[in-house]
Amino acid sequence: MTLKFDESPPAPAARGDDGSLKELLSTRGIPRRDFLKYCSFLAGVLALPPISYAQRIANALAVSPRLPILWLNGQDCNGNIESFLRASNPTPSELILDKLSINYVELLMSPAGSAAEKSRADTIAAGGYVAVVEGAIPTSANGAYCCVGGRAFTDIVKEVAGGALATIAVGTCAFQGGLPAAKGGVTGAVGVRQLLGAGPTVIALPGCPMNVENLTATIVHYLTFGQWPDADSLGRPFFGYGEEIHETCPRLKYFESGRFVRAWGDKGHQQGWCLRYMGCQGPDTDANCPVVKFNSHTSSPTEVGAVCLACVRPRFWDVPGGFFKHRPLDD
Repeated sequence: MTLKFDESPPAPAARGDDGSLKELLSTRGIPRRDFLKYCSFLAGVLALPPISYAQRIANALAVSPRLPILWLNGQDCNGNIESFLRASNPTPSELILDKLSINYVELLMSPAGSAAEKSRADTIAAGGYVAVVEGAIPTSANGAYCCVGGRAFTDIVKEVAGGALATIAVGTCAFQGGLPAAKGGVTGAVGVRQLLGAGPTVIALPGCPMNVENLTATIVHYLTFGQWPDADSLGRPFFGYGEEIHETCPRLKYFESGRFVRAWGDKGHQQGWCLRYMGCQGPDTDANCPVVKFNSHTSSPTEVGAVCLACVRPRFWDVPGGFFKHRPLDD
């Protein structure tokens, strides 16, 4: 994997000695130092040198217009929109998310019925928007398993994605169908890329739920550089899905010294030993969970004693033997 850095000098500050940024921060009650510190954090999430790019990100956010978003929900548990709503609130992360104009999101918007449909249609007509899709897309029975406003969700996704700057598939269900696509399902659930094919730009942010910082960083990358981040063959950005969880796991030292948990609650489990024998998929899963973490950057699954379920990988839900199958240590 080769990451391409834009080595051109940072964009100049906004007119008036960064005046617009000061105004933006003052209205949110956020100290400028905290904001720049968070921009450094986002640069790190994007695998960019923080010292070189923090100010450039801050400048871009100060002058960029609000980006219209159409957020669609299919077969899902709303875990990703819940993650979005709990994005380190109220911190600089909230300020980043305030750069978005959420023109359509069923869970939050005030309009209903035809008024809600008009909001979506008006945004499509105006163009220049980003589509966010949460949840699987059922294709069986001509899409009858999920309809919005009397229309099959399949048709709505195709319409919205067709005119979008990009479509961001958030969460495991939008990535490749998730649990609705598990064996025995009858809805014909698929992910966004499976539905749309090779046409529109689709960025995948899998996870159950996705880490909201990866969504934030993806949007910030576009606002800062005018292009979407480089991604792998499945559409997952390298910055978020380019390194094994195992390599940055807080339990790595125990793996290297051969200390493994053998049963839930045993001495090794209480002392934070490696969970490989308990079914942890970290050595085979690429994601930035241990680095970026969850819950306002406080922790991650393996840090609190749970195994990695590989929820960012294709069809992780149909693992033979179940999630917690004991694995040979020489896998």
